[in-house]
Amino acid sequence: MTQAMVLDIEHIGSTSVPGLAAKDVIDIALTVADPREETSYVPPLEGLGYHLTVREPSFHGHRCLRLAVPRVNLHVFAPDCPETIRLRMFRDWLRTHPDDRAVYENAKRAAVPGGGHVMDYNARKQHMIHEIYDRLFHAAGMKETA
Repeated sequence: MTQAMVLDIEHIGSTSVPGLAAKDVIDIALTVADPREETSYVPPLEGLGYHLTVREPSFHGHRCLRLAVPRVNLHVFAPDCPETIRLRMFRDWLRTHPDDRAVYENAKRAAVPGGGHVMDYNARKQHMIHEIYDRLFHAAGMKETA
């Protein structure tokens, strides 16, 4: 993977917000020129121990690679992807708004007892995430679109 292939890398997710309870998984957003061109970035990442586990071409070309130690989810998107922008805005909002950080942490903790897969857990906290997005988008002069 050449330096030119990587356009941006961002620490996202709960571990990127100081003081927020988080699972022991680091989430990273990697921006590459074209996520469909897997041969340009997947083999070098596999050489580092990552494994391609998710391919969602209909969701902004999203790919996810996982690393076992340390536990990392590496989310790959194209430049100017709205999801990457949204993830960054959410992270930055929680870093600077302790009340919403606490609300989100409470929603995360309340979602745990339901069990199931990670998508089930995510669904149980989705309502609160949308409320926070609504506040941050309004503060940025945008209408909620999450």
